[in-house]
Amino acid sequence: MNPDDSPKSYAFLLLPGFSTLGFSCALDCLSLANHHPSGRQFYHWRMLSADGNPVSAYNGVRVEVDCALTELDRHETLIVCAGENAGQGSTKPVLNWLRRETRKGMDYGALSSGTYTLALAGLIGGKRVTTHWEYKTALAEMLPDVVMEDTLYSVDGRVFTSAGGAASMDLMLYRVSADYGTDLATWVADQMVYTAPRAQSQGQRMSLLSRPEVRNAKLLLTIQIMENNLEDPLRPDEIAELIHLSTRQLERLFARYLSTSPKRYYLHLRLEKARNLLRQTDLSVTDVCVACGFKSLSHFSKSYRNAYGNPPGTEAADGKVLWSGNTKG
Repeated sequence: MNPDDSPKSYAFLLLPGFSTLGFSCALDCLSLANHHPSGRQFYHWRMLSADGNPVSAYNGVRVEVDCALTELDRHETLIVCAGENAGQGSTKPVLNWLRRETRKGMDYGALSSGTYTLALAGLIGGKRVTTHWEYKTALAEMLPDVVMEDTLYSVDGRVFTSAGGAASMDLMLYRVSADYGTDLATWVADQMVYTAPRAQSQGQRMSLLSRPEVRNAKLLLTIQIMENNLEDPLRPDEIAELIHLSTRQLERLFARYLSTSPKRYYLHLRLEKARNLLRQTDLSVTDVCVACGFKSLSHFSKSYRNAYGNPPGTEAADGKVLWSGNTKG
């Protein structure tokens, strides 16, 4: 145990639309630690909002907070909790407050799309960070200088970020272990009936290729190549050459394991990226068309309509833009 008996302090900044699951998983790690049989208080915390009023989560649950934006102690750890509409909650007063407080040298981080808020404040430039997989494409497109990782959580110096959801437990158990040792972290995990905390490097989603019936090294490599080349897609024969197969062998591989063709699967990946960008950013349909490797707007629109039943122009975020180049004053 840490010889310093004073509890460690956390400040949770709740932004409108935040994830209750990610926030609760993080907070309960600290709360349960305080129920350790030793009777010691390991942590205390407070919740903040931009104006001191209760904050509505994405599911409509309203959470009371302790105060509005206020001065933090440099020994506090700050966590930005967000979810839907992170851009709307990332106002100039919030961003200015984040810049001012983090200059004190404290540890700070984010859950889910709170990573975007930290990016807007200029606090994660050049850092290795993560966010929820659903938001990763939009964040990478809008903020290309941020080093994105497809992991449960990332730690880079005094900056930490999490995919949110249940991954918040993995992040906070890591921090509990760093603060007080593995014994306390294990005890907390047991109390949460979380018998197998996951490593930082683990991916966020159950990969298609983790299913035994579709495991194939060549298929894995092909999909990785496709995912890394969505803006400038390669031809099937080019991909086949890269993985040392003939085009026909590549087609048989996809037919056997995925019941589709390489071309159709590649198109699905590009359209999936397009849908995320259209729903989560304020990029124009033309910009999304280019970002997803379509040579003509007509081809993009036709492919999108065939896949989703609606033209891309109907997928506008309609006031729920997650990533935006502008912030409110």
